[in-house]
Amino acid sequence: MEFNLADLFEDIADAIPDRDALYTEGRTLTYRQLDQRANRLAHHFTAAGVRAGDHVGCHMTNGAEYLETMIALLKIRAVPINVNFRYVRDELRYLYDNADLVGLVYDTEFADRVAAVLPDVPRLRHLLAVGSGDGLPGGALRYEDALRTQPDDRAGFPERSADDLMIIYTGGTTGMPKGVVWRHEDLLFGGMSGGSEPLAKPEDAGPRAAATAPLVMFAAPPLMHGTAVLAAFIAFLAGGKVCLIRKYSGEGAVRIIQEQGCQTMMIVGDAMAMPIIEALDAAPQALPSLQIIASAGALLTQPVRDRLQAHLPNLFIVDSFGSTETGHSGAGVTSGRHFTVNDSTTVLDDTFKPVAPGSGVVGQVARRGHIAQGYYGDPDKTARTFVEVDGVRWVLSGDLATVDADGSVHFLGRSSICINSGGEKIYPEEVEAALKTHPAITDAVVAGIPDARWGQKVAAVLQFHPTAAAPSPQDLETHLAPLVARYKLPRFTHVVPRIQRSPSGKPDYRWATETLTQAAGLDQP
Repeated sequence: MEFNLADLFEDIADAIPDRDALYTEGRTLTYRQLDQRANRLAHHFTAAGVRAGDHVGCHMTNGAEYLETMIALLKIRAVPINVNFRYVRDELRYLYDNADLVGLVYDTEFADRVAAVLPDVPRLRHLLAVGSGDGLPGGALRYEDALRTQPDDRAGFPERSADDLMIIYTGGTTGMPKGVVWRHEDLLFGGMSGGSEPLAKPEDAGPRAAATAPLVMFAAPPLMHGTAVLAAFIAFLAGGKVCLIRKYSGEGAVRIIQEQGCQTMMIVGDAMAMPIIEALDAAPQALPSLQIIASAGALLTQPVRDRLQAHLPNLFIVDSFGSTETGHSGAGVTSGRHFTVNDSTTVLDDTFKPVAPGSGVVGQVARRGHIAQGYYGDPDKTARTFVEVDGVRWVLSGDLATVDADGSVHFLGRSSICINSGGEKIYPEEVEAALKTHPAITDAVVAGIPDARWGQKVAAVLQFHPTAAAPSPQDLETHLAPLVARYKLPRFTHVVPRIQRSPSGKPDYRWATETLTQAAGLDQP
């Protein structure tokens, strides 16, 4: 059996051609229309010389064109590459080059950045521009012009396989991004859990979608973040409708949920939940269609959960646990940082043996089975992250955890951002969660900065509620005392008007470290 994402999408489109597939910015496409537009684009790429295995960048904000481009590339066995639209020249130069891009589909609002990088990436030879803005560097074509001249059938597309690839670039919060390479079949079962219900065989996809009541999924994060892409494909596999928003806001999110009857919503942590809360604070309403909010990539803190629940008491809130390398590993329905993990996930100690439940041993979360292949073009990092133990291949997620007596996993934090202060390991996420329980604090990011005595000390960038009185250091220490051990308390804080996060809502620890180090008058690490 060969599970290929393009094959599955086409089977579903044939089974439910007239069902709504995609809504974005006032425009709806049925499965037939989405498939036909992707076919046109696939034919265009083929005519432009894009071949199986070639890499094409998606440098866009959310819109139909993003998913059309991905589907089109999968149809011809080419590889879509997500591009962070906040990147500037040097970061884009690195990613375009590292990913070996031969093509690029970009929003015209980023034309100046694209033009600045093009001379340094001669391999990049074909560009399509989305939108009506000016700026067509490098002989770029208008996206709609490219589609207009091509047929909308599937004639001439190559035979596909489960071994066709997708690459998801991740990182950039603690270092330069890296491309995580996935086989289609592994991404389907490892990243998407086989769909809303695991598929037993590929030919089940169409009939199952036809027999399923339509799901309306609001994939709120930017599609350049893997979470949103996986959420979109999970909805497609269920024969559902995907709703997108180009520029995320609380008011815009509430409007889409109301207008489209969204039943589920995917977000990334507090940074995406808070705008919804603020919109509902300003104009309370029930949102009766919304049943589930799932967060991936960043955990929801208890104060944010409580405020969501106060507005939407029947809402089911869940944190999804995993990483770009591991795929979906488990879920938690409380903010206690405890997760129920799937059968493929465990915690391994320093000798790569499973941590005994209740032992208190800190190990690294690992997953086997349907996992990524490695990092594109980086065999050394691949060897460090993907290990073989007794004939079983594991991916080490970088997440540190203990295993409770009942077998649940207690997530501590990422090893790459762990603070070592006088030999004590301190996990920023734990301190951040405690800080955000203070009523005056709307956001916080914690990082370690140099300290002559302890090596590192805990420091925090804080964002206060605009109408709240700023707490004194003593007030803050008193508030935190029952929540975290004394050695974990921030020894230096710096207040900013707004904390910088990635477009998906993840903390930018590199920015936080630089900001805190500079504010403390220290040399940059």
